Amino acid sequence: MSRPVLGVIACNRVVGSEGAQAVMNRYIRAAMTYADVAALIIPSLPDLMTAAEVAPRIDGILLTGSPSNVATRLYGEAGGDGPFDDDRDDIAISMVDRMIDAQKPVFGICRGFQEINVALGGTLRRDTSASDSLIRHHAPDDVSFDAMFDHRHAVNLTDGGILAKAYTKSALDVNSVHYQGIGQLADGLNVEARAPDGLVEAYSARPNGAPLLAVQWHPEWATENDPDSQTYFHLLGKALRGNL
Repeated sequence: MSRPVLGVIACNRVVGSEGAQAVMNRYIRAAMTYADVAALIIPSLPDLMTAAEVAPRIDGILLTGSPSNVATRLYGEAGGDGPFDDDRDDIAISMVDRMIDAQKPVFGICRGFQEINVALGGTLRRDTSASDSLIRHHAPDDVSFDAMFDHRHAVNLTDGGILAKAYTKSALDVNSVHYQGIGQLADGLNVEARAPDGLVEAYSARPNGAPLLAVQWHPEWATENDPDSQTYFHLLGKALRGNL
C-alpha cells in the first residue's frame, strides 16, 4: 500500500543571488522517517497557485519553522521586526483554511505553530527573548547556530491531552528557539503544553474534524537522538492514517 503524502510548506529564501523555494532537510527527513510518509514541497507562490488547488492532492500538511516572522497586520497590529515572508503568510493561512475544510491533518512547528494560531484568529507577542514576565525563549544572539538549539527549558503537559497521553509523563525538556510566541490563543484551540512562565507551547484541536497539533519547539532538530521528538512525528503519521 502507498504511504500518505505530506505537504511541507516552503519559504521564500535567497540562495546565492537568486530567489528560491526552500525547506530545510531536517523537517522533511524527520517527517518522512518517523511519520513514515512521502512528502511534497508546497511553494509559497500565491501569484501562481492557490491552496484550493493543492489541498485535494495531499493527505496532510506540515507548516515548518523559518527565520521569518508572521506579518503583524495579520493579527491586527503594526510594526514588528522582520524578516517577513508575505507570500508564505498568504499560502500558509489559506492552506490551513483549505485543509480544515477538507478535514485533513494540520501540524505546525515554531513559525507554523504561530501561523495556525493567527489563521484561526489568535494573536502573537514579540518579546519572548527579553521580557520581565517571561523566561528567555531564545539563546543570546552571539551564539553559534547549533548552540541556539542547546537553549532548553521544561514544558508542562496538560493532563489528559494528546501529548500527555502520547508521552505518558507530565513534562518534557524542549529546545527553545523563538522570538515570537502566542499572545491570545485562538478560540477552539486546546492547550497541550505550557512553559514555566505560562506561555503556551503546544496546542491541539479538531476543527471540522481535522486533526490539528502544533508545537513551539523544534522536534525536527537532531530527531534521531531524541525519542521524545520522534514521538511528535509518530503522531503526525497516525493523523495522516486517520488514527489520531
